[in-house]
Amino acid sequence: MDIEEFFETMPFADLLGVEITEAADGHAEGHIEMRDELSWNTERQMAHGGVTFTLADTVGGAALVSLVDQPVPTIDMRIDYLSAGTGDLQAVADVVRLGGDIGVVDVDVFTEDDERAAQVRGVYKTG
Repeated sequence: MDIEEFFETMPFADLLGVEITEAADGHAEGHIEMRDELSWNTERQMAHGGVTFTLADTVGGAALVSLVDQPVPTIDMRIDYLSAGTGDLQAVADVVRLGGDIGVVDVDVFTEDDERAAQVRGVYKTG
């Protein structure tokens, strides 16, 4: 499976502009370019929480897909928003557990100034 192509042709991720830049061996990275339509603030570009969440969920899924080579539906996701998501956002994900029918992934989302905007743990169905 071409992981980057799979996620880039996902309609919702494509609508938001999520791009997977790396996905191999349980690790994935991706980003989203901020634009006015993704902001919750009319005076300054600040990512809506749903944009940050979607980026983390998509990149987290890509990390797991790199190991299981099939789509992985999200079961649960916990996100802690740590700072405003200003500018373009970058996500880095690593699989922390893969067993049975479940995979667990940790994801960090960073602002363009390398400030951590969110810390995320995703649980996905793998079988």
